[in-house]
Amino acid sequence: MPVRVPFYNRIAAEISAKGSSLCLGLDLDQRRSSPLHGSSFTGLRDASLAIVDATADLVWGYKLNFAFFEQHGAQGYRWLEELRAAIGSRAVVIGDGKRGDIGSSAQRYADALLGNLDLDAVTVSPYMGHDSIEPFTADPTRGAFILCLTSNPGSGDFQQQPLHDPLYMRVARWAQKHNTHANMGLVVGATQAADMASIRETAPALPFLVPGIGIQGGDIKAAMGADRPEAPIIATVARSILYHGGGTLDDIRRAITTFNRAIGDARS
Repeated sequence: MPVRVPFYNRIAAEISAKGSSLCLGLDLDQRRSSPLHGSSFTGLRDASLAIVDATADLVWGYKLNFAFFEQHGAQGYRWLEELRAAIGSRAVVIGDGKRGDIGSSAQRYADALLGNLDLDAVTVSPYMGHDSIEPFTADPTRGAFILCLTSNPGSGDFQQQPLHDPLYMRVARWAQKHNTHANMGLVVGATQAADMASIRETAPALPFLVPGIGIQGGDIKAAMGADRPEAPIIATVARSILYHGGGTLDDIRRAITTFNRAIGDARS
């Protein structure tokens, strides 16, 4: 088993090695037309493994959205295990399950994701408070990206209320204060760029996992404005890369190269 390093060190090492902080979401959709897969489970599985082999030298990491795997039942979980093993130490692997529960339930989730699946980091919901997060941050070599301000239209229902001190700002303050193992980050949607500066000011030490770039309309340049060497922006993109052009492996690599260049230009 490889020696694990503190999570923030792993983030920095991968950025340095890859020259980018792009995280590829492996959200393969059986409803989409692609030369890499059809609608069968086997086709999706084989395509995901081929994409990893073709892109691991270019991307900072991979985000595994559990919904795309769990819909397949038991074989979907086995696919997760196989895909995680295939990635190995070639890139950071984030499990996007948005877990959030209390007591022994939270600990069991942490055991499953950080233990059994051996993920480098996970996304977690803060709604149930500190005891729903602590099991995911107890190991300084693993990370937890806490939902702060998301890209979906319904984010205004709770996250942006009340207007004078919105919930997302209280989440950012809490995470900044309680980041005792230096392994917390925040999920901040790229479509919320207008609020990203205030979140960065409140949480200067935390890396941001930023979905919503590409099809959802988030702007790379605006998002990268909150990037800091000690607290980087991890830009996560899925469909805009996976189904770029003709959807071949060469097309996917070209799309990654384009995004990497845009991230580099925005950072400089």
